[in-house]
Amino acid sequence: MNETILNTETAKTPTGEKETTVGNYFVSNYPPFSFWKPEFVPDILAALERPPAHNFFSTIEPRPSTTPLGIYLHIPFCRKRCHFCYFKVYTDKDSVAIRAYIDAALKELSIYATKPIIGGRTANFVYFGGGTPSYLSVDQLKYLTDGMKKIIPWDGVEEVTFECEPGTLTDHKLKAIREMGVTRLSLGVENFCDHILEINGRAHRSKEVYRAYGYARELGFPQINIDIIAGMVEETEANWHDCIAKTIELSPDSVTIYQMEVPYNTTIYQEMKVAGKLVAPVADWETKRAWVNYAFNELEKAGYTISSAYTAVRKQPGGESQESKAGGPSTSAQFIYRDKLWAGADLLSLGVASFGHLGGTHYQNHHDFETYLAKITQGELPIFRALTPTNDEKLIREFVLQLKRGRVSCDYFHKKFGVDPRVRFAKALQTLQEWGFGKIEGDSVSLNREGLLQVDRLLHEFFLPEHKNARYA
Repeated sequence: MNETILNTETAKTPTGEKETTVGNYFVSNYPPFSFWKPEFVPDILAALERPPAHNFFSTIEPRPSTTPLGIYLHIPFCRKRCHFCYFKVYTDKDSVAIRAYIDAALKELSIYATKPIIGGRTANFVYFGGGTPSYLSVDQLKYLTDGMKKIIPWDGVEEVTFECEPGTLTDHKLKAIREMGVTRLSLGVENFCDHILEINGRAHRSKEVYRAYGYARELGFPQINIDIIAGMVEETEANWHDCIAKTIELSPDSVTIYQMEVPYNTTIYQEMKVAGKLVAPVADWETKRAWVNYAFNELEKAGYTISSAYTAVRKQPGGESQESKAGGPSTSAQFIYRDKLWAGADLLSLGVASFGHLGGTHYQNHHDFETYLAKITQGELPIFRALTPTNDEKLIREFVLQLKRGRVSCDYFHKKFGVDPRVRFAKALQTLQEWGFGKIEGDSVSLNREGLLQVDRLLHEFFLPEHKNARYA
């Protein structure tokens, strides 16, 4: 974690480093990954032998139902490794190695399909992440997705998300991706300035963004999302304002904005280490928060709604989505993968280093390419480490993740966990109110804009004591 938070009842604001230093800032799960251990792998193997749970509560319609099943596949191949990337990626694999990986992923999926935890379930949502899923050729993509559908059907799937690097997209490939059934195409734009893209190690350039986006629109993808990053190396306020203007001009269905962090396994950190520097050569946290706030304000003026600490969705009159059903604004864009995961859905995660969650147990696969392939070849699941959260930890996980949307319903948690968050998290909620970042009104706990912009560091207030100052990943 980049910043330490003062946790006292008299504090008016959290204290922490202004500059960006090394570490994980973004909270994507709980308990922290550093607490997932190889000795807990038997727990996930046992969970696979149990049938799926039937006490899932939707954040939209909180009543018991069968737990939704999502499938995540990590495609670890890229043209280049971005200097800020901390994911497991490879830039040196040929077509033979890629085919071996696809075959391994399909075999991994087929092993899971025989387990009681799957029990004939169909996929509710599918997510292709990376790396660069769009790095695969059309033939490789068809072979992969046709194989996946034969093992676990996509009938009735609500969302299929596919991450893309714009420079890997041709008209032919985009058409194939659409025919695969992808409903949400996510373009990793990051910035519209070619110099910024180059110095941060991105493989694409701005002209490739416009070409890919234009043809994707012609093909009629139901939702096109673009990612941008606040605080990249050499990014300026003028450049950021220009990026937001160009984003609004494109008018994507949704926009995802991340604040630049510098985890340990990044090129930026390695260069910092060699140079003996403690501060990363990127914007400080106050600047990044101010830039995201500017982006949110401009997007709202353009007809978007802020749906989480990182996302804005374009409103369409008469359109109905999960958010409008929940009493929010009318929108067309949805983030089913996000919302169902944050409500405890099962995630069957495939591929090297991927993270999953089945039957109440978290797990992660081996992070080495050859080890992953070897395990599959031996007919074994390539699981490296796992953790089964306690009921209290499950409550904390859902509460902190859903708080990223800016508002949570206490009634939802009472029905699902038998616990009132206003009582369970009384001290943390009081602290957030004293700092001026949130409030409790009736059934609702909410964050204001200032709190939302720094939600990831505020979430640590809800962590158990043993997790607060531990390394996150």
